[in-house]
Amino acid sequence: MGRDRSVNAFAGFTRSVEVVANRLDNSAVNSTVLAPLNSAIDKLPGKPWEDPNEYNALGATAYDGDEGRERAQRNIRKFVEAHVVPLSPWRENERSRSLLDGDREIWWEKKDGIMVLQPDGIEIQNVASKVGNGEVWIIKSVRKYA
Repeated sequence: MGRDRSVNAFAGFTRSVEVVANRLDNSAVNSTVLAPLNSAIDKLPGKPWEDPNEYNALGATAYDGDEGRERAQRNIRKFVEAHVVPLSPWRENERSRSLLDGDREIWWEKKDGIMVLQPDGIEIQNVASKVGNGEVWIIKSVRKYA
């Protein structure tokens, strides 16, 4: 994921999701990583591994014990998968879905010279790095996903 400290929280999450880490290490498959800024993750109403529905159903101990850790890891996996597109290069207006099962179509377009991730209108700050099997794009907000 490179050395850009502005996305080191997300980079840490990707390393904890084995299927994504393996994909990013595999030179035979290309990906575009949509890495949210640390500040975007900090603005979330909860942590990426927290699901309000799980708190409502299970209470304050939703993430305690082995089952709680499994729930948290599953939620982190969804969060990370929603931010990885299984293609690179990713051309403007080319519709794709992230690695997250059941995710909706997403695409990017330029508006007034700024790259914008659609349909949520998330500004792409920059293409932070390019490697043999893909690119890391820094985005200014966290994607909305199911």
